[in-house]
Amino acid sequence: MSFWFEHFAVAVCAISGVLAATDRKVDLFGVLVLAIVTAVGGGTIRDLCLGVRPVFWVQDPSHIVTATLTALVTFVVARYWTLPHKALLIADAFGLALFTIVGVEKSLLYQSSGLIAILLGVVTGVAGGMLRDVLRREVPLVFKAEIYFYATAASAGALIYVLLARFAPAFTGGREISMLVILVLRLAAIGRKWQLPEFRVRG
Repeated sequence: MSFWFEHFAVAVCAISGVLAATDRKVDLFGVLVLAIVTAVGGGTIRDLCLGVRPVFWVQDPSHIVTATLTALVTFVVARYWTLPHKALLIADAFGLALFTIVGVEKSLLYQSSGLIAILLGVVTGVAGGMLRDVLRREVPLVFKAEIYFYATAASAGALIYVLLARFAPAFTGGREISMLVILVLRLAAIGRKWQLPEFRVRG
């Protein structure tokens, strides 16, 4: 896995964590907590499931530095420029795409089966946002019907990556194609309001 690729994923997720604090009356410390939890939460759960010790950000604290610096810059920018609500969804979409593929790659590196790699890829992509939303006392985005293809997009991209890794191992563009599938599917779903059927009980 590329060092810069993983740090870019951390930075993007940290931005979404800061933007999630909008109108929440959260101070700088609270913003940093949201940013760091969003940036490393999913990867932490993935590493614990894989039995990786220490987890990635303990082994390499530069991930925390990247998340913190990104959060500080975003915090300052947001104080002087109004950031639209869709900025959170777009930042979250990029973070979802990047971290899902990072999770699949690492799972395969540790000899996980294709199914487990897909599951842990999705966990890596969505769990940080789930923890962020729990801290905000909100139903996590991944559980909302109106969030439009969140875990669904991550699952599709993770599946494509695993299939390419298994049936076309010599192909070098699997990471980029899989990430693009997640990003395009997620952004298209936001724009066109695609969603899975909502659970309802007849009564």
